[in-house]
Amino acid sequence: MQSGWRVGSLFGIPLLIDPSWFVILVFVTLSNALRWQYRYPDWGSPVAWGTGFAMALLLFASVLLHELGHSLVAKLQGIRVQSITLFFFGGIAAIAQEPKTPGKAFQVAIAGPAVSFSLFLLLTLVTLLVPNAEMPLGVLFRDLAAINLVLTLFNMIPGLPLDGGQVLKAIVWKLTGSQIKGIRTAAKVGRFLGTVAIVWGLADAFGVTRNLGLPYGGGLWGALIGWFVVQNAGAYDRITELQEAMLKVKAEDAMTRDFRVIDAGMTLRKFADDYLISETRAPIYYAASNGRYRGVVNTEDLQRIERSEWETKTLLDIVHPLTEVPTVQESTSIVEVIQLLENQSLPRVTVLSPAEAVSGVIDRGDIVKAIATKMNLRISEAAIKQIKEEGAYPAGLQLGAIAQAAADLR
Repeated sequence: MQSGWRVGSLFGIPLLIDPSWFVILVFVTLSNALRWQYRYPDWGSPVAWGTGFAMALLLFASVLLHELGHSLVAKLQGIRVQSITLFFFGGIAAIAQEPKTPGKAFQVAIAGPAVSFSLFLLLTLVTLLVPNAEMPLGVLFRDLAAINLVLTLFNMIPGLPLDGGQVLKAIVWKLTGSQIKGIRTAAKVGRFLGTVAIVWGLADAFGVTRNLGLPYGGGLWGALIGWFVVQNAGAYDRITELQEAMLKVKAEDAMTRDFRVIDAGMTLRKFADDYLISETRAPIYYAASNGRYRGVVNTEDLQRIERSEWETKTLLDIVHPLTEVPTVQESTSIVEVIQLLENQSLPRVTVLSPAEAVSGVIDRGDIVKAIATKMNLRISEAAIKQIKEEGAYPAGLQLGAIAQAAADLR
């Protein structure tokens, strides 16, 4: 998802512009203005530059309509579209969740190229109706039609993150019944094709393709696009690998015994003196009596009790029964645990055994450590400690959003 400035909305979808968009706006204006100024000297500089600027704006209007095609089909399926962002490489529609079936995924994926191809047909028809094809308006429509055809063909290349990759993902999903296999296959194809584009583009930039009689490879621009494809295809693969690991981790794999069980009949004064000012203060306390867990003790509740009553009131007077606090079972998927923590903004969650006894607790540090262990990744105890103390995942690791997407995987 791209960040950017919000400039409005379409059909309730926020429209954002990334700063990099202005770079390509200038580039498209400049390249077209200089080209047309050379080919059509009778236009004059003001007309050439004005037409070049119009081409840049209409190009991004075409990209916007392309992304709007994806977005509106997603909205028809009941999927929330978070934003449409225009940036250096074109545009991207941020869709909140994956379509629920391969057929619906195919519809969302193909909608963008279908819009671009429709624009190509429409603009070609308009070009035929323009009296003089060499006038600025005729040239503008003709070139814009060609660009929309290129957008269609380019986006249908069968590798993620391109629309063709999304189509391939839907097809593999349909054939295998596994959405994960679809993503993996399309990501691998994307990485391969992106690598080919990088090599071909660089070879073209250094004259190798020309010497070997090979087709034009786009030069440095082709290599840059290939790099973009490789990076994003790799991101799809890494996130899918992370989601697969998350789906295999259970609450019992992540929970710790980082809590303390105390006597529910203890007075508030004794609890404060023996535990709250102790150097080994526990993150969370559970009160028990007669062999039964009575609930959770929130230390903040002591502040609501007059100190004069601390000598007579016991923990039973302030305890929160386990039925009233967020809990999960040992067999609960870590994906559900993450969603519970994020949705209710909890610092940690209690894990219960099949007998409804407290088995352990899980916080965000425990989750990161368990997933890292599952994926055979090294993560320092200092990093885990920092996550526990801050109660937040590391910057850039949006486990809440990734867990939501993992829950939708089929």
